[in-house]
Amino acid sequence: MDISEIKRFLGQDWTDTETLIRRSLDSDIGLLNSTNRALLANGGKQLRPILGLLVARACGGGSVAGDSIRFAAASELMHNATLLHDDVADSSKERRGRPTVMSILGGPASVLIGDFWLVRAVECILSAENRTGEVIRIFSKTLSDLAEGEMLQLEKADSGDTDERDYCKIIYSKTASLFEAVCVSCALSVDACQEWVEAVREYSVALGMAFQIRDDMFDYSDEASVIGKPVGIDLDEQKITMPLLGALSSVDAGKAAQIRSKVVAIHGNPSLKDEVRSFVLENGGLEYSKARLSEYVAAAERALDALPPSEEKELLAGIASFTASRNR
Repeated sequence: MDISEIKRFLGQDWTDTETLIRRSLDSDIGLLNSTNRALLANGGKQLRPILGLLVARACGGGSVAGDSIRFAAASELMHNATLLHDDVADSSKERRGRPTVMSILGGPASVLIGDFWLVRAVECILSAENRTGEVIRIFSKTLSDLAEGEMLQLEKADSGDTDERDYCKIIYSKTASLFEAVCVSCALSVDACQEWVEAVREYSVALGMAFQIRDDMFDYSDEASVIGKPVGIDLDEQKITMPLLGALSSVDAGKAAQIRSKVVAIHGNPSLKDEVRSFVLENGGLEYSKARLSEYVAAAERALDALPPSEEKELLAGIASFTASRNR
């Protein structure tokens, strides 16, 4: 699926969203302005605002409201704010194939720029004409989820005892929650009925879970270089993700404990990373992940059945299908 084609399909709605994002980041501070421009130029897929606009049009008879644009823009600003903060938490030197703000300007600057993007996201929501309080609560929950997910992930990196329930909580909190926030908010912006709002919620959560599982699979695949993510970066950060959980489920408790101890010890002995990666590839970790990914994609597609027929609905289904096979 070509994301640029979807942007062209969205037409003026997409142009208005991009314009709002860009204007929201204007600053009199030269360094801040130049950094923001560089981040926008290397902005990734911009999937969250695309989803929000498609949902608004699918639920609004092909049209969006002004608030749909505001909420879509807010989601992209908030997403990038969390990446700027996440790079500091993870000491990440590279993102999307380029050096991070943290690696160039340092951790304090990355946090401050992330704060700036976050405040501008909140301003977009506060400028809404309707449902401002309701949507603020939706996005506030997402920010709380993000913080809790990050802290749970840090806690589990030290203990090495992440199980699939922990993992699903982490990826819901860090990824699916923001998918949910923008899609539900954009449905509300066009006064969608409760049935459609709930369908959109189910779709977005399942899609977000699938999206993150696919992303985590790249860490054990040579495809990682295609999306600008070094192979094994999750293991460097002692993260136990779905591919490793799948491989662990195929061996006895003793062997699983040995592998978990190696993950915890990677910081002191980086060569252990290759052992763990080989273990995952040899014990069906990617196949297990693909099966779980397919379950979430199917759930996302089923959720769309409640929405009326439209080209936007078909594109939402196409994005779910694309998530299962994407290589970037």
